[in-house]
Amino acid sequence: MRRLFVGVLLMVGLLGGCAAEPETAVISLSRLQPLPPPEDTDVKPLRVAVAAIISPQNTVDNYTPLLNYLSYKLRRPVELVQRRTYAEINELIKKGEVDLAFVCTSAYVVGQREFGMQLIVAPQVNGETVYRSLLIVPADSPAQSMADLQGKVFAFTDPMSNTGRNYPTFLVHQLGSTPETFFSRTFYTYSHDDAIHAVANRVADGAAVDSLVFAYTVQQYPELAEKVRVIHESPPFGIPPVVVGPHVRPQSWVMLRDILLEMDKDEAGRAALAAVGIDKFVVVDDSIYDSVRELELTISALATP
Repeated sequence: MRRLFVGVLLMVGLLGGCAAEPETAVISLSRLQPLPPPEDTDVKPLRVAVAAIISPQNTVDNYTPLLNYLSYKLRRPVELVQRRTYAEINELIKKGEVDLAFVCTSAYVVGQREFGMQLIVAPQVNGETVYRSLLIVPADSPAQSMADLQGKVFAFTDPMSNTGRNYPTFLVHQLGSTPETFFSRTFYTYSHDDAIHAVANRVADGAAVDSLVFAYTVQQYPELAEKVRVIHESPPFGIPPVVVGPHVRPQSWVMLRDILLEMDKDEAGRAALAAVGIDKFVVVDDSIYDSVRELELTISALATP
């Protein structure tokens, strides 16, 4: 199986598989201070934000080769910026506090609508520019559909997540209910890999996760394949894109776009792409995210009394 992109995705690079359970991440995103101003030097660092599609420590590990490649090509320092929620990353993009960002699909749709977030490129994974929401349960759970999770504990990933919040909410609304009344309890993991581990460790009776992250996590921790089971798969959605804010100069984002698009043309670039588990970056039309917009509208209509 190809190693995946996570949402970097840097929707997310793969390390080799290992049999041990992951250690608790040492990076905390709960009490962050405002970004300090860049040092007053002739060469300003490029600030790259990565949404918390995977846990903070895995993000650092998986995206470092790609960020190093950007630094080499631009001849300038590159800083990785993380925040706990997708909304916080969107706020940084809106304020111009980061130059480039890897965001989830719903975060792009919201940002594009609310403040003019700009689509630059998208990753291609296994020849596709789509991903899906997978509904997962413990391997020995009798559940066969969302209906069987009524009265259970459910793990969402992020309030703005398409696959980890919006799509499972849609499934619940189709059953004539809401997450607040359908489940006995819900909580947020703030990353898809942590949601998978929550189900595997029976902290949650179910969760909905990004299919790319699921493939990555099961490859990294093969024992999870025996602990969780997929009971439902959504239709395809446009893959999480790479974006810039409305204040980034066209010359700047065109340069960044061109570097990303050419990464698969040289050995160093291919190595960096392999580290994040994607084929290459490609130009996509904004219309591939229309299904995400339609899902938002459907949820809103179903939730209206």
